[in-house]
Amino acid sequence: MPDTVHVLNGPNLNLLGTREPEIYGRSTIADVEAACRSACERHGLDLVFRQTNHEGELVTFLQEARGSRGVVLNAAAYTHTSVAIADAIKAAGLIVVEVHLSNVFAREAFRHHSFISPVARGVICGLGIDGYRLAIDALATAGGKIS
Repeated sequence: MPDTVHVLNGPNLNLLGTREPEIYGRSTIADVEAACRSACERHGLDLVFRQTNHEGELVTFLQEARGSRGVVLNAAAYTHTSVAIADAIKAAGLIVVEVHLSNVFAREAFRHHSFISPVARGVICGLGIDGYRLAIDALATAGGKIS
């Protein structure tokens, strides 16, 4: 499992490509998965790719990622509301890179606060699906030792 990257996606990301494409782009969740799989293959890493609309299931996915190289997490709206997800990251001792497709700081004020950022090793936002690849590259090249 140390050679596995978990890419975990939160609510409404299953609607990528059709949901507010002017904000989130036209790429689908399948496109995101393909980009992540390609990035992991370049680094000889295995990929676990998941999406859920349920907070508790996302917590379970985080717990199941224990012992992995790291997690690329787009918690979507839960970023701004979920203490449970932040606690799961801490409890599992995970190396997490927080990713957002849009630049959350150029959007509504409520999106400027993240419960994830204080427990993440890094944050990438506003780069579309390229943010996922960059997060995987960081986890791969740093051997999970992002500081």
